[in-house]
Amino acid sequence: MPRLTVTARIESWPIAGRFVIARGAKTEARVVVAEVNDGVHAGRGECVPYPRYGQSAEATRDAILAWEPCSRAELRQRMAPSAARNAIDCALWDLEAKRAGVAASVLAGVGPLGARNTCFTLGLDTPEDMAARAIAARPMSVLKLKLAGAGDEARMRAVRAARPDATLLADANESWRPGDLAPLLAIAAETRMALIEQPLPADDDDALTRIARPVPVCADESAHARDGLADLRDRYDAVNIKLDKTGGLTEALAMAEAARRLGFRIMVGCMVATSLSMAPACLLAQRADWVDLDGPLLLSRDRQHGLVYSDGSIAPPTPALWG
Repeated sequence: MPRLTVTARIESWPIAGRFVIARGAKTEARVVVAEVNDGVHAGRGECVPYPRYGQSAEATRDAILAWEPCSRAELRQRMAPSAARNAIDCALWDLEAKRAGVAASVLAGVGPLGARNTCFTLGLDTPEDMAARAIAARPMSVLKLKLAGAGDEARMRAVRAARPDATLLADANESWRPGDLAPLLAIAAETRMALIEQPLPADDDDALTRIARPVPVCADESAHARDGLADLRDRYDAVNIKLDKTGGLTEALAMAEAARRLGFRIMVGCMVATSLSMAPACLLAQRADWVDLDGPLLLSRDRQHGLVYSDGSIAPPTPALWG
């Protein structure tokens, strides 16, 4: 491999309004962009360090700058799954595609990419405000509700009443407790939720093994990479694959294959970030059951050459963006 140089920078992108989940609210997305250059071509990757996993933008940038250039295969051996590894891995994919003159999807064996429909996320709010935003989100046909435990019964019912036509998913972000499961899953079934994501804390989700699940339950914080997937089969019906958790597209593709073999359904998810974060995940989206790559839609503005969204459908990235 020709000698590579790497640069990294922290960027802040304003969110349209406030984005609220059970853990809190934010008004900007702080991302870290890695660029890997071989003197002729340059590849880029973007990541979102997540405080839930003890990460910060500054530490992530420093980890990228401290990386000793190597192949993607060696990267998986040398660096633990993290946002930093994700940015480097995706930058290497972009660099390889530019060198080869073919799309990253072809290099990955995914083939030509097609448009996919994505969820649109309704941040946590009162039932009335979430219902109003659900109506304003037409013609988006798939909506994901952020939940928080108390008041979730009213939130699910209000949004369903406002959008009887929509496919609805919900994400509790670990905010429910074991005693909430039966009654709230019953409401989820009543309101025709297609999926409930991470209802219980990742370190306290055993109750899912002891209860009927009338709605499929998806692991997010409980599922990071391939290791441990088999242990989730008695608790979850699906897994949410995010590149910032897996540490890059390379591991994410392998995790998706392992999850299918184990019988899990697959969601491809994201953090609030620009189109550069979403572009590699578009490869995973081709075979996913649910796609949740709406991060740029939650921003006040996106980066140049960003993904094109039309009525909830995402067009594949152009080479000017990534891959």
